[in-house]
Amino acid sequence: MNLARLVATASGRAPADLILSNTQVVNTYTRKVEKAHVAIAEGMIAGIGNYTDAAQVLDLKERYLTPSLIDGHIHIESTMLHPVEYVRAVAPRGVLGAVTDLHEIANVAGVDGIRLMMKWCQALPFDFFFMLPSCVPASPFETSGAVVSVEDIKRMRRWKGTTGLGEAMNFPGVVMGDGGMLSKVDLFQDGLIDGHAPHLTGQQLNAYIAAGPRSDHECTSLREAEEKLARGMYIMVREGSSEKNLDALLPLAEGPGHSRLLFVVDDRSCVDLLEDGDVDAVVRRAIAKGLDPLRAIQMATINTAECFRLYRFGAIAPGRVANLIATSDLRTMKPDLVIYRGRQIARDGELTDQLPRLRTGGMDDTVLIKPLSKEQLVLRTGKDTYPVIEVIPGQIITQKTTLPVRKKDGAVVSDTVRDILKLAVIERHHATGNVGLGLVKGFGLKRGALASTVAHDSHNLVVVGCSDDDMLVAAKEMEKMHGGLAVIDGGRVIAAMALPVAGLLSDKPLAAAASEFRHVAQAAREIGAALPAPFATLSFLALPVIPELKLTDKGLVDVSQFRLLTPEELS
Repeated sequence: MNLARLVATASGRAPADLILSNTQVVNTYTRKVEKAHVAIAEGMIAGIGNYTDAAQVLDLKERYLTPSLIDGHIHIESTMLHPVEYVRAVAPRGVLGAVTDLHEIANVAGVDGIRLMMKWCQALPFDFFFMLPSCVPASPFETSGAVVSVEDIKRMRRWKGTTGLGEAMNFPGVVMGDGGMLSKVDLFQDGLIDGHAPHLTGQQLNAYIAAGPRSDHECTSLREAEEKLARGMYIMVREGSSEKNLDALLPLAEGPGHSRLLFVVDDRSCVDLLEDGDVDAVVRRAIAKGLDPLRAIQMATINTAECFRLYRFGAIAPGRVANLIATSDLRTMKPDLVIYRGRQIARDGELTDQLPRLRTGGMDDTVLIKPLSKEQLVLRTGKDTYPVIEVIPGQIITQKTTLPVRKKDGAVVSDTVRDILKLAVIERHHATGNVGLGLVKGFGLKRGALASTVAHDSHNLVVVGCSDDDMLVAAKEMEKMHGGLAVIDGGRVIAAMALPVAGLLSDKPLAAAASEFRHVAQAAREIGAALPAPFATLSFLALPVIPELKLTDKGLVDVSQFRLLTPEELS
């Protein structure tokens, strides 16, 4: 950027590159609208006022002009899209920034995976703000494909584009003073540390915040969010594909702490991105529920920018980056025009910019499973009851319940009448042969099985099913496909979506990937899946830092006590 020229343009001594005339400027600092011309130079906003001299003048005919939106917390990998296709999905909607933690790819491919993803994000008309993974693996109760050490984090924080330390998911480790976790957060005491503290309260919450995390996206109740807000945290109001907290937390937006609230999606499928949008969809939904549009825009722009100290973003003001949306209606936030760094890149919902060619490679052989037998899927117990993971619709937290089980020949089998199904997590990085077995209630399957190599955060192979035979077929299909999603019925693959890049990402363009995902989701419904997002829900059943009960390749994890259940407890 030529700073002297920017200043000269702002003072009226030099012409602008672009003037957006006759526009209603949304001021995210004051929550007011001002009629003015906006002068842009060097990809930055030079000034707001009566500017007329420019290489190009674009009359917006009294359309509203807002800052582009920033998603404050998203895992790009959860979209199952290559970064090029993610930008293709969201940029025409006016989302031009995302704070992202690449711990999904890191759990599979480590530092090399992070480096490759960041490389793919270069040269895109989009601003990625990378938080460095703090918990790879997320806990000691699972097998990941790689480990990201303190020394790795020290090295990566020197990379261009890194913003801070990603979500400290091992919150029990932080609270209990685990040396490894504290050594990581200690590196960022003067920087940014993203939080992740579901259900934490009282003195434990105090201890967690004292260690440095300053935001949280795991609040599921108003009471929880109010306490964290009062203790100084930024609260991320999350509305993803399977995690839906907007309804519960929206009343906070009318309160005195509204400037410390921001909208995020965390995890959102490619179909939801294509059909509904990213954080723009959260803004629209909040407005439809009665939130003032100007405040909703603040929660996806300036609040996010200030949370992450992105002081050149989130507002239309001198010296801010010229990432802008022109829209005729603030209630729908449907962009007529999208500008990135002073350059038009989309119009009327269509991308006009040429994106780089989608390139993959380097992470296409990551599913390594030790030969699996049906006997390894047999769940045995001498008890008549067993711990069951109970799904809570619309949430990624689960309930731990103990229920009577159905047995056949001394082994526990799925009970479709009571919706208690077999669940398996199979290690897929090092061919260790680890297989964790458990039970889950809430999927609704009447027959067949579902399988996925997207299983947060270590991304082992997770399978839920009504029969061991179909579960075995599902696991073998995942190995054959080098990762992905599959629906099995009667020993036959009835739908599948290949995710050959690290077992997480499609190598297909946006429309093709979304079509494949729709197909597997529909097939899941055909065999009885009752959840709105069955594969998203399935992917979180293996995350042992989200209460209450989860399953990993090492066994059942009681997250509330942060320990593996022992064989003696289960047999």
